[in-house]
Amino acid sequence: MIENEEEWVSKTQMKKQMNHLQDLGMELTKLSNETLKKIGLDEDLYEAVQGYKKITSNSALKRQAQYIGRLMRDTDPEPIERYLAKLRGDNVAHNAFLQRVEQARERLIADDEAFTAFMADYPQADAGKLRTLIRNTRKEQEQNKPPKSFRALFQEVKAVMEGKTGRYEGGSGLESIDG
Repeated sequence: MIENEEEWVSKTQMKKQMNHLQDLGMELTKLSNETLKKIGLDEDLYEAVQGYKKITSNSALKRQAQYIGRLMRDTDPEPIERYLAKLRGDNVAHNAFLQRVEQARERLIADDEAFTAFMADYPQADAGKLRTLIRNTRKEQEQNKPPKSFRALFQEVKAVMEGKTGRYEGGSGLESIDG
């Protein structure tokens, strides 16, 4: 009898869960097709989201939203919620990682010794490409040009650090905020 009580869910709670799943499905309708493919949605749900984007009639949109909500009930919402949180920047660990990438980029631009330390921590990094990006970024900043190389350097440092995270956070004179 106690097990039954744990499984029992009120109608209000069930309705809240269904509304949450429908809202989650509606968030999916705002994403690009490429992003949707990255999430790895069930084929029916993917097609329903695509169909929603093509509908212009309000009543048809409402019906399609309900259909998406129904499909969401058969889908594990956890991976979708995690992916959307990452897109929104809600993920604290991801934000901390991006902060470390930003700090690494700033150090690389400011100090040539930081480059040596970075290469020691990430030997798989393309040294030539990084040197070129650092040099171009410095030139951009001196000439007040648009930050094309500045952004490219961030993406390159991020890609390198994603491939091998952990060592850069300390020990090489390139400490993170935490020290």
